Amino acid sequence: MTEPYLSRIGALIRDARRHKALTQSELANLLGTSQSAVARIEQGKQNLSLEMLARIGESLDSEIVSVGSAVPQNLRITGGVKLSGEINVRTSKNAAVALLCASMLNKGRTTLRNLARIEEVNRITEVLTSIGFKIRWLPDSSDLEIVPPAKVDLDSMDENAARRTRTIIMFLGPLMHEFDDFELPYAGGCDLGTRTVEPHMISLRHFGIDVTATTGSYHATVDENRWPTKPIVLTERGDTVTENVLLAAARNPRETVIRNASSNYMVQDLCVFLMKLGVQIEGLGTTTLTVRGVEHIDMDIEYHPRKTRSKP
Repeated sequence: MTEPYLSRIGALIRDARRHKALTQSELANLLGTSQSAVARIEQGKQNLSLEMLARIGESLDSEIVSVGSAVPQNLRITGGVKLSGEINVRTSKNAAVALLCASMLNKGRTTLRNLARIEEVNRITEVLTSIGFKIRWLPDSSDLEIVPPAKVDLDSMDENAARRTRTIIMFLGPLMHEFDDFELPYAGGCDLGTRTVEPHMISLRHFGIDVTATTGSYHATVDENRWPTKPIVLTERGDTVTENVLLAAARNPRETVIRNASSNYMVQDLCVFLMKLGVQIEGLGTTTLTVRGVEHIDMDIEYHPRKTRSKP
């Protein structure tokens, strides 16, 4: 195995071990090896056999690697034929997951039309269902109906589903409006302080959210008296970072200015949805967004995400 590949496998093993709340010594005991060997594995400095990978996966209840099919996967394509016809196009995964998270802001019924029935959407709906939301696919359609509970029950969260999706990090924005102290499982494949997560934490601090890492989870505390007093300049022009800040700003009645924001289609879709909920947003499709939220959102809404990517 190459060094970069070993490093990626080591990071996966480290994350899986932390999710199981095991120390390196405890994992070493399960594997019949030494703590130093586990440390080398997690650092990507230890060659691994398929047998060892299987043992590690069994000990951590996690499939570290999967073995592909032995059947040849070659395809022969003969072109030169004019294409014609019609297909049904589903909305994109990236737009769908942001809208699912945004539905948490609404105390009324949210119906999202023509969503793609993909694994990422299923994982988020599993998490939402576990904390009290009533979710159903409408008959003979790909329309999803979401009805919120009177009170979100985070203690009942399906942690297995939550740990399998990075989208769980986008629950921070909506949940800050409901709780002043809460925990979320580690986002799948991410560590607090890495490039993928740190921009969220830096940006959300402007809204009074402080997040610390505990064993296997993020612990968030919210200071209701701390709100943005100057423009928020995102350290990364990322889609999910921009969306998380939008979700935090959506129920802040004060003005929030977001600079270096992503202008991609999924962010625009989220902005349009929030505007239908009464949130005022200026700068749609640009890298500077000005948001004036509403303190309480309670309306029945139907929304059809766009099928195609649009450019500003």
